[in-house]
Amino acid sequence: MRPPAVAGSFYPADPTVLRATVETLLDTVRREAGDEADRVADRAIAYVVPHAGYRWSGPTAAHVYAQLAGRDIDRVVILGPAHRVPLRGIAVPAEERWSTPLGPVDLDAEGVRDLVADGLAIADDEPHALEHSLEVQLPFLQVLGFSRVLPVCVGATAADAVAALLSVVAVPGSLVLCSTDLSHYLTREQARRTDAATADAIVRLEPERIGELDACGRYALRGLLAWARDLRPAVRLLHLATSADEGGPAERVVGYAAVSLAEIPRVPQRSAGPDPS
Repeated sequence: MRPPAVAGSFYPADPTVLRATVETLLDTVRREAGDEADRVADRAIAYVVPHAGYRWSGPTAAHVYAQLAGRDIDRVVILGPAHRVPLRGIAVPAEERWSTPLGPVDLDAEGVRDLVADGLAIADDEPHALEHSLEVQLPFLQVLGFSRVLPVCVGATAADAVAALLSVVAVPGSLVLCSTDLSHYLTREQARRTDAATADAIVRLEPERIGELDACGRYALRGLLAWARDLRPAVRLLHLATSADEGGPAERVVGYAAVSLAEIPRVPQRSAGPDPS
């Protein structure tokens, strides 16, 4: 079982404090939503969610997780970048369980085997061992009652390869989370302009507009948008912020976005029937 790698740095190591932190973040978003809470729970099939320390990106991430309460989800597929280990292609873990201070999380071993057997990913624990982009999502999911995940590290790879993987794993009962932060270490005003353009590219499902410096999880994000193009979902920007909005220095910020992608139900066309004439 993979132990937590960033507990005590990216999020609290004490389970009581961690649970209280997550619940406070979720409650804050729910209070802000007020009567809109039920209306905006759009049953999305995928989300974009940030992955920095909870102090900085937690308020933005909570805009995603506040929508998940009460949903019947069997498995959460989490795509994120490999920050610590150079990776080309896509890697899934060989471990059967991961853990956080809130307890163990079961991995979808069958899903891992299928992706490897189909040549869509390799099984390699090394890119996952110290990776925070996937781990920081787990306490939110645990507090909400979701305990089965399929973590996917996406290194340098074509958007089509990620889209092919998503076409296999994004089945009914599964939810996709694309874990990425946006611009890094620009001034607050520069980040606002850059991140607004990136958010527009996401909403318009235009992966070719996501540049090398626009998002640390750009490979996963481009793949998500390429996959979603065929579905033509309703894409909604839930929240856009920077670390400066949470008290960080305005001269060197990181950008965060929360985005939902909700599949639009297809209404079958009715037959016009026989010509009455």
